[in-house]
Amino acid sequence: MKTKISIITLGCPKNEIDSELMVGILKNQNYRITNALDKADIILINTCGFIDSAKEESIETILEMAKYKEYNCKYLILAGCLAERYSKELMEEIDEIDGIIGTGNIKDVVNIIERLKRGERKVILNKNINEEYLEQISRLSFRKTEYVKISEGCNNFCTYCIIPKLRGKYRSRKMENIISEVNYLVNNGVREIILIGQNIADYGIDLYGDYKLWELLDKLNSIEKLKWIRLYYLYPDNIDKKLIDSIKNNNKVVKYVDIPLQHINNEILKRMNRRITKDKVTNLIKYLRQEIPEIIIRTTFIVGFPGEDDKKFNELYDFIKEIKFDKLGVFCYSREEGTPAYHFDNQVDEDIKEYRRSKIMEAQAYISYNLNKEKIGNIYEVLIEDIEQEGLYVGRTYMDGPEIDGVYFVKSSKKLKLGEFVKAKTIDCLEYDLIGEIIS
Repeated sequence: MKTKISIITLGCPKNEIDSELMVGILKNQNYRITNALDKADIILINTCGFIDSAKEESIETILEMAKYKEYNCKYLILAGCLAERYSKELMEEIDEIDGIIGTGNIKDVVNIIERLKRGERKVILNKNINEEYLEQISRLSFRKTEYVKISEGCNNFCTYCIIPKLRGKYRSRKMENIISEVNYLVNNGVREIILIGQNIADYGIDLYGDYKLWELLDKLNSIEKLKWIRLYYLYPDNIDKKLIDSIKNNNKVVKYVDIPLQHINNEILKRMNRRITKDKVTNLIKYLRQEIPEIIIRTTFIVGFPGEDDKKFNELYDFIKEIKFDKLGVFCYSREEGTPAYHFDNQVDEDIKEYRRSKIMEAQAYISYNLNKEKIGNIYEVLIEDIEQEGLYVGRTYMDGPEIDGVYFVKSSKKLKLGEFVKAKTIDCLEYDLIGEIIS
């Protein structure tokens, strides 16, 4: 009888891809993947350990899954960032954990299982954070939208971020391997590809000595059955004219960019080790909107970073109200051990952080609603993803990233298929969502 394994994935889409690769490895070795936790011989949790809230979710999930050791589950294995970051502590403090795989050791998933089966206990395989992408493993998920990792790791070393210590230095995948994977996914029914990495604006600099995301987009744009190409995440310092022209001129590259800015006050940006200034950010946004009038700009900010007083926060708040970002998220600064900012002076009180976060999100709700009102009457192509109720479907336009942005509700008297693209005319809006009716 085949050993049955359940895999639980937490955190970002990059973790989803790692889980898919492990599924591919396990299936090649005759293991069976199951969603039935009570039937699983092994439960593997791909954890997230980026900020406090992610760590808490991971710990809660581990403790919940540990209960299955009382029933059918023989081994509980951890993977992902939390496992890489706190392998020793997790092993010592949670007795039910049998094995740990670091972020660069997912290729060893069968190895650790076989070692546990032979009677070894408390097996840890990690510290290999600069491992190259597993090109030889075929992915087995073919949803209409799939993520494709084009790079791993990060060289930015922002003072608040632990990622370089968990995911290693910046490593681009070879262009031909990415193109081959996208062709493979598209030939299996995928219509939207989301290119992802910690900072994909740096793509190619390590392999080719130059920034080559623009060239990759030019080549992917020629894949016949591919509908949309979306980009996550573009740090602002290396978004150059070649890349902007590529986004502008390639019809399959959706006019949507996710640019994590984190702050706008120059002193805070310098303390964060962000290699950008307020003026450069302002000019970049102005140029993007000038060159691509329909561009949707998504960003994220951190409030409560050490040294952010009322004046610096108000500068950020006023900037957001002035620029009117299409999509925006805000995080409270999370003080992470192992990062330089952990030791900075002028740490901000948690209640103040939460107040500032709420104040920005309240302003953004107003901005988003007014931007949405301007879209009433516009016609959009919508990817249908779910059914809300009879005659009402849930979809996304090019303006919406999956799971993080709003949705587009489509009214239709005729039955629509999940995964199809339809045209709809916008008739109403909510704060973050649009409502339209299908055009026959």
